[in-house]
Amino acid sequence: MRIQVFAILKEFFKKEFELKASVHTIADLRAQLALINPEAAAVLKRCRFAIQDEMVSDHYLLTGNEHILVIPPSSGG
Repeated sequence: MRIQVFAILKEFFKKEFELKASVHTIADLRAQLALINPEAAAVLKRCRFAIQDEMVSDHYLLTGNEHILVIPPSSGG
């Protein structure tokens, strides 16, 4: 699966990268990313995930071929 991160997450990961880990849900992906970079764990807990221009929940089932956007919270209005 292809992962794309934004804003502060670019300080912890490449802007876009391939992940070959065995993850089945967004919750698994969130945990896997926190394992890869524990310093990003606090931010990852508050991130939203999107696939094909739609936000998805932690229960979303992954096939392994997705392009997943990881969107951290932002400040401002």
